[in-house]
Parts: sequence; structure tokens; C-alpha cells
Amino acid sequence: MSEKTYTITEVSQKYDINANTLRYYERIGLLPHVPRKANGNRYFTEDLLKWLEMVICLRHSGVSIEVLLDYVGLLKQGHSTLQAREDLLREQLNVLYKKQHNLQRSIDRLVHKIELYQSGEIENEESYFNQYDIMADEKDSWKELD
Repeated sequence: MSEKTYTITEVSQKYDINANTLRYYERIGLLPHVPRKANGNRYFTEDLLKWLEMVICLRHSGVSIEVLLDYVGLLKQGHSTLQAREDLLREQLNVLYKKQHNLQRSIDRLVHKIELYQSGEIENEESYFNQYDIMADEKDSWKELD
């Protein structure tokens, strides 16, 4: 019994990811070699799908392509890179915590502004512009983190 394989269209539909993105991931090395049939069409094995799921999961976690390439490179080197991989993932977790902190601060500010509208206090122009206190924010925290 041969292993089940999937076409690029099937994989694209299964993971709701553009086929061009899959080709791009293969081209830049995020996916290991994707075999082709005699007619040149790619086919994906269960092992490739597991690898792809890891890539998608990390991308959804906000890991940049550049960092993901580093991670995949370390994975391909084997067990000798376990600590480096853990360190890389810890760095990415810290990036996510910063994003979470920045997002929560933004949510809190918007909630406060909405409360000003609900209380009628917004009619007092001074209260509208108070409470931002952005100088107390972490340097460059308003910028998008990669």
C-alpha cells in the first residue's frame, strides 16, 4: 500500500493557503524537497504536511520569514542545534509578549476613550486629549514589531 499524497491544490485548500505561497516556501527553503510526478506536478506526503503545519503555525505566531529560515536551517542540522532552536523560539516568545503588552495598552486607551463618550465627559475637550501619556511608553513600542 502506497502512502497517500496530495496535490498542491488539495494542500492549498486544506490549509487555506495560496498555492503560490506554497511554491514560495519551497523555493526559499522553508519546505524540504517537494517531490514531483513524471508530469512535473508537485505532490505532498504526510511528512511534508507535518512540516508545512509547523511552518504555518510559526507564521501565525508572528515569526518572520527570516527568523523562520534560521529555525528551519537549524532543524535541518539536527540535534546539535537543540539549544539554538530553543533560544530562537524564546526570543520569538519575548517578541510576542511585547506585542501583547502593546496591544493591551492600545485596548486600554480605546476603552478609556469610549468611556469618555458614554459618560458624556467627551464634551469637555480637555478630557479627550488627556490620558495618552505616550512619553511613558517603551521606546518605539508604537512601531510594528517584526
